[in-house]
Amino acid sequence: MIDLVTGAAGFLGSHLCDALLAQGHEVIGLDNFFTGSKANIRHLLGDGRFELIRHDIIHPILLEADRIYNFACPASPLHYQFNPVKTIKTSVLGTINMLGLAKRVKARILQASTSEVYGDPELHPQPESYWGRVNPIGPRSCYDEGKRVAESLLVNYQSQNGVDIRIVRIFNTYGPRMALDDGRVVSNFIVQALRHEPITIFGRGEQTRSFCYVSDLIEGTMRMMEQEGTSGPLNLGNPEEITVIELAEQVLRLTGSRSRIEFRELPVDDPVRRRPDISLAREKLGWEIKVPLADGLRETIAYFKKVLTA
Repeated sequence: MIDLVTGAAGFLGSHLCDALLAQGHEVIGLDNFFTGSKANIRHLLGDGRFELIRHDIIHPILLEADRIYNFACPASPLHYQFNPVKTIKTSVLGTINMLGLAKRVKARILQASTSEVYGDPELHPQPESYWGRVNPIGPRSCYDEGKRVAESLLVNYQSQNGVDIRIVRIFNTYGPRMALDDGRVVSNFIVQALRHEPITIFGRGEQTRSFCYVSDLIEGTMRMMEQEGTSGPLNLGNPEEITVIELAEQVLRLTGSRSRIEFRELPVDDPVRRRPDISLAREKLGWEIKVPLADGLRETIAYFKKVLTA
């Protein structure tokens, strides 16, 4: 089995490469290293079954593969708003190029979509049947709408060209190999706490999120890729929600930090509530969350301690 992973040097992509290699697969990793890091995959470079190619998927590439995991796209607002046009190109042109490749070599392709397709939802929790509430011209739209178009591209390539597709909608995921400057709430809080800097909360911290540890997310993704009889979309995330201020307090307890909490203005279009309905993942994949939040946070804190010390 030859697997192609785009965004292979990223947070999720690198963990996916680890898991695929552990199953005995050959893996080709693509990354343009905008947000990916060679440090995430350095331990794989000596493995003869792993091949790394520096490539931006907005440009076509000719390869042979049995499975394509399309994970290439900056996922934090800090990164995807840095160059919003490039973000849209990655989701749209990049997905077109990967679908073209899948069509040519008859590979199955899995698209890493996102809970952001639901926007600031009016329905809670969010099932896959919910169409979402997204501002198409807001500052987050480069990511939200790009991923929505990517999903549309997959289902149309499936219906028009018979491409074998899978779509997963990923909810907030955390764990080792998140970037120090990731800009997402878990990494922000942990890095600030370890540095004894103020913990910055946007709004009053009453907004909720659901945090899934990376190993659980990767397991669900790989199960979905090999699942017959369903193409998705399918939610992957933690069905237990927590307020942002509760998360901050938990990080402070686990780090023993002297940091204090500071409140700042809520960003435009920031979702008030976010929690997946994972009934479909339970039914189709037999998938459940295994790693409790406290355990996952301990692993993530240990990782960031090592990075900051280095």
